Amino acid sequence: MKKLTLLLLASAATLLIACESTTYEEISDNTPIIVPVKYTEDIKPIMDNNCVSCHSAASFKPLVTYDQVKNNIDGILDRIQRANGVPGKMPQGGSLSATQVNIFIKWKTDGLTEN
Repeated sequence: MKKLTLLLLASAATLLIACESTTYEEISDNTPIIVPVKYTEDIKPIMDNNCVSCHSAASFKPLVTYDQVKNNIDGILDRIQRANGVPGKMPQGGSLSATQVNIFIKWKTDGLTEN
């Protein structure tokens, strides 16, 4: 009986030690962007793939051109960095990757270069 109790305790201890909690931020690719970021090469493809379906030229808040995106960068950064479930999170129904968010942050830091 003593051996069974020790075996159960050892098994339980092993399971507790093996379990760990890792957040999305810890496992996501959150590599800092070190190269210069430009609108045409880096930002526009992200906008075209994730934003233009709702923010087309005919929409209430178009985000199609360089000037439209540049003039709304603070609002864009606010919304793409909101946690899932927070009202106003963009893009609707999903999230950009940490790398994509970092590209937007770096673009602003770099001076919102077009080409």
